[in-house]
Amino acid sequence: MGFISEFKTFALKGNVVDLAIGVIIGAAFGKIVSSLIEHIITPILLKPALDAAHLNNLHELTAFGSIKYGLFLSEVISFILVALVLFIIIKAINASKKKEEAAAPPAAPTQEQLLTEIRDLLKQQNNK
Repeated sequence: MGFISEFKTFALKGNVVDLAIGVIIGAAFGKIVSSLIEHIITPILLKPALDAAHLNNLHELTAFGSIKYGLFLSEVISFILVALVLFIIIKAINASKKKEEAAAPPAAPTQEQLLTEIRDLLKQQNNK
């Protein structure tokens, strides 16, 4: 088998394609969550604190004129909020999956279970 045909077989396997689709969708979803955090949640939560400090932007916080700890605080807050939003989303998804699983009908008996029941019935009939 040639190198190109091996690569084609590898690249077109279902797992690789599924992984690629997952990464692309994950990146797009990450942008949505980041935008939600940066443009909606963070301004709502930080507006009172920034007004009290007489600042327009958290990035303006500095120490000794050159240490921009406001940028660091902004990234930490963003991380915590992203983690919180993802936690809430995953919790909601898991709750909906549990509801679906609870509503699913019971599984049909397996072949072994049916054969065992038939055997037991035959034994009962022979003992009569």
